[in-house]
Amino acid sequence: MKRYRILFIAMIAMTAFSSCSDFLTTDLTDPKKTSESYYQTPSDAYTALVGCYNGLDLIWNGGVAFPVVSEVLSDNCLGGTGASDGYGYQLLDEFDKSVSPSDVSIYSDTWKHYYQAIYRCNTLIDKIDQVDWSDSTALKNQYESEARFIRAFCYFDMARLWERVPLVTTPTLDNVAQAEPDSTYTQIMKDLRFAVNNLPSTNYANVTSGRVTKWAAESLLARVYLFYSGYYGKTSIGGETAQTALAAVEDVIANSGHSLVSDYTTLWPAASLAKGVSYAGEDNPEVVFSIKYSSTGDYNGNITGNTWMVMEGIREESHFPYQYGWGACTVDPKLYNTFSADDSRRFASIINISEEFPDYSKADKTREYTGYFIKKYSPVCDSSGTSVVSDFQIGQYQDYFAIRYSDVLLMAAELGSPNAVSYYNQVLERADSTATPASSVNGDMIMAQRRLEFAGEGIRYWDLLRQGIDKAAKTIAENTSVSYLDDGGTSPSASQLEANIKATNGFQQIPNDQITLSSGTLKQNAGW
Repeated sequence: MKRYRILFIAMIAMTAFSSCSDFLTTDLTDPKKTSESYYQTPSDAYTALVGCYNGLDLIWNGGVAFPVVSEVLSDNCLGGTGASDGYGYQLLDEFDKSVSPSDVSIYSDTWKHYYQAIYRCNTLIDKIDQVDWSDSTALKNQYESEARFIRAFCYFDMARLWERVPLVTTPTLDNVAQAEPDSTYTQIMKDLRFAVNNLPSTNYANVTSGRVTKWAAESLLARVYLFYSGYYGKTSIGGETAQTALAAVEDVIANSGHSLVSDYTTLWPAASLAKGVSYAGEDNPEVVFSIKYSSTGDYNGNITGNTWMVMEGIREESHFPYQYGWGACTVDPKLYNTFSADDSRRFASIINISEEFPDYSKADKTREYTGYFIKKYSPVCDSSGTSVVSDFQIGQYQDYFAIRYSDVLLMAAELGSPNAVSYYNQVLERADSTATPASSVNGDMIMAQRRLEFAGEGIRYWDLLRQGIDKAAKTIAENTSVSYLDDGGTSPSASQLEANIKATNGFQQIPNDQITLSSGTLKQNAGW
């Protein structure tokens, strides 16, 4: 791990959790404070907790963002980007470092920013007993639960990307060796169970949007269990089993107050504008956990904006309501054609250039142009084609909906709930009122439904990988329109793509510069 000293104190201060803008208000803390003298009052701990939340804003800033790369790795999207750009996204898409040999450290910023966020969480957790809580034990447990959730969130991303990563749970700058997956997942589950047990059972509507809730912790616990048990073929990790995971999501369904919005399209700003309907908003009942963004960030390290959405904007040319961006994640036509014409998720998820933007003139500027782009996280512009934010590259304020209630329903169905058919049909019928309700469900049906429900949200690849590397590689190869692949040389056949994925076990390359900085303590993953 890079020996990168992180400020222990929150780099932003929050005056209130009353709104997104307040939540991300920036204020420098006293530079004279140290880790030994700072943590004295609950207010100090609160400010440090804000730094932990701001760590979630930072993790995908300037690096390869997890939601973006997850779509590229899957059978939903190709790498895309500009025709004159480097081939880094093609390297990712094809699981082949020879496509772009200079990108052996393509994940360097991403790796560093995850550990920055984890360092902040570790410091707060380590110092939390130093605070004079008086009789505020519940508040102490709440703050620690939130920090533990954020740490677990980061480690889950990292364990899925790189499998074996340094497991650091104290604010150390030591050169730490990689942990085995079981150790990392045990810690993740320990953190999430702590949060589940110590956060209040409060209706989601009574908690400020963006803060971690018991419901978010229970939902993430189930997601982690499904991935770990599926990929590693084990039935228990950190004391959690299929039964405890199911109980967690059933609790969310029964007691959280979360529900589906009636119109899927209203979940997404660009889709809402394109359809001419009201956006459901950041605080809608379907959002179980989100990463909050605002448009107040700058280039001086005060990162509060969504800096990765620009990657998914259509290449170089705006057309209301779609603000232009860098053209990554061109959508595979096979995904578009998987949707039925009556499925509202097709329009909400994917920009169809020929139907919505027929005079688009930049096809030749887009690598791996397919005629389709992701809509859910497209930046937006006004009717004159002007960005709605002052800096469309760093100032996007659209939140990332990390966990939605529809995911909770489908996870519960997959885990064997007695109400599986009802949960499945709620998701299906919301998307397509003409669809025939299911009378029974199985794993393949649920996976197919998940692909349509979460297209463009960074979930599909991990759903495939947790079914085993052989099935994941085969499915991605079969569903990828290899004729569109462009890596500047001889693009792989379907069989070669499948072999590439299997050679890596589905995991990504550890940044080479981090291996160098660790003096070889870090070891590269297979296939890279």
